[in-house]
Amino acid sequence: MERLQKILAAAGVASRRKCEELIASGAVEVNGKVVRELGTKADPATDEITVKGKPIASEKKIYLMMNKPKGVITSASDPKGRKIVSDFLPGIKERVYPVGRLDYDTEGLLLLTNDGEFANLLTHPSHHVPKTYLATVKGVPHGSALERLQKGIKLEDGMTAPAEADYHDVDVDAGVATIAITIYEGRNRQVRRMFDAIGHPVARLKRIKFGHLVLENMQRGKFRHLTLSEIKELRDAALSHNGHKK
Repeated sequence: MERLQKILAAAGVASRRKCEELIASGAVEVNGKVVRELGTKADPATDEITVKGKPIASEKKIYLMMNKPKGVITSASDPKGRKIVSDFLPGIKERVYPVGRLDYDTEGLLLLTNDGEFANLLTHPSHHVPKTYLATVKGVPHGSALERLQKGIKLEDGMTAPAEADYHDVDVDAGVATIAITIYEGRNRQVRRMFDAIGHPVARLKRIKFGHLVLENMQRGKFRHLTLSEIKELRDAALSHNGHKK
């Protein structure tokens, strides 16, 4: 069961806010009855939902993988007029949403879908789907600093779960290092805050892996559809808690 305005927006009727206006105006019926309450929930699989007398189309589920560029936000719209991920999805008519988020300044592997159940499965804190990043940081962290990341770091919102962290590339002359770090949570700006906590701020951050999916050689700003086997692997990883370090 989902909120009616969410179902309508997912079916491509209009934006969430516009759908709320349609409900409030009495234009929406569920199983033949006018519904005006915004908190009303329905099941798009079993309930007959109409807008101005026309049944809503059940939208085909799609699953996309994108190489998000830096300087792009993962929101559906931006009042500041900045680029959003949907600007990079030519030909995709469905309203897709990011699975989790990548910061404005973070690039790399981003999943997008219109399957809310799938998105919730992958982002729920109890499922621990691993995500791997390349973090280019200021200074070269000592091995003991990486051990702190591996054991868990105390942040303002509590201890992080143990991470995997190792050197990917070190440039002593330039005073920077790139660390490959795998986390099993999805807190806000988590990787950046973890490196801040060990005194090595992140200068560049790129996600290269989500579960079994690897970014590989996808061009920046490009996307592709996931295969059925990739979708199944992601579901299985979430349901089996694969790879989580206790």
